[in-house]
Amino acid sequence: MSENGKLSIVATPIGNLEDITLRALRTLKECDVVLCEDTRVTGKLLAHYEVKKPLRRYDAHASEGDHERIITELMEGKHFALVSDAGTPGISDPGVILVQRARKAGALIEAIPGPSAVTTAVSLAGIAGNKFTFLGFAPLKKGRETFFKTLATKTEPAVFFESTHRIIKTLTSLAEIYPNAQIYLGRELTKMFEEMIIGTPQEVLKVLEGEPVRQKGEFVVIVEIH
Repeated sequence: MSENGKLSIVATPIGNLEDITLRALRTLKECDVVLCEDTRVTGKLLAHYEVKKPLRRYDAHASEGDHERIITELMEGKHFALVSDAGTPGISDPGVILVQRARKAGALIEAIPGPSAVTTAVSLAGIAGNKFTFLGFAPLKKGRETFFKTLATKTEPAVFFESTHRIIKTLTSLAEIYPNAQIYLGRELTKMFEEMIIGTPQEVLKVLEGEPVRQKGEFVVIVEIH
């Protein structure tokens, strides 16, 4: 380990707890502190694998003082493991800032690869070609309409995340703007009721409205505009 300590970026399961890697488990056991978005979520994962390590909350609301404290401890030689609630840290979550700060401070940084909702959805969809554009989460309010309209400028399928609270509105918008688009909607990925719903925006919307229970969960949306 570097004299300045180490930051391990650890990918964790997006649903099925069996998807954690042996290297991820070893890293979580070896580190001094686990930085996580929600201590309850990460606590369940660690308890499942009987890993006992201090948990410290690190999320989008981390202050300048929080960052300074972590960097100071890294400089003292501590080993931090950074995890998100699910998937690979730094993909649509606040981990990017800490990675930048730690690198600038001279800490050793390593990536422990593993589950990602993006690659899971793309592989399950079976879209043509070998290119796609990942756009993170669709905007909550400001810029939302512009976000959807700019999908037409993409020459390859566009992939983005959407929440259970906005999936119906998103599909409605897509149906209005791109009625002939092909939609691949990944739901409950890696879990018991995993499914990929495929069709035009209106067809997918009809499925979800017909069975409201299928509106629950985090969604990966893939849009292919013909």
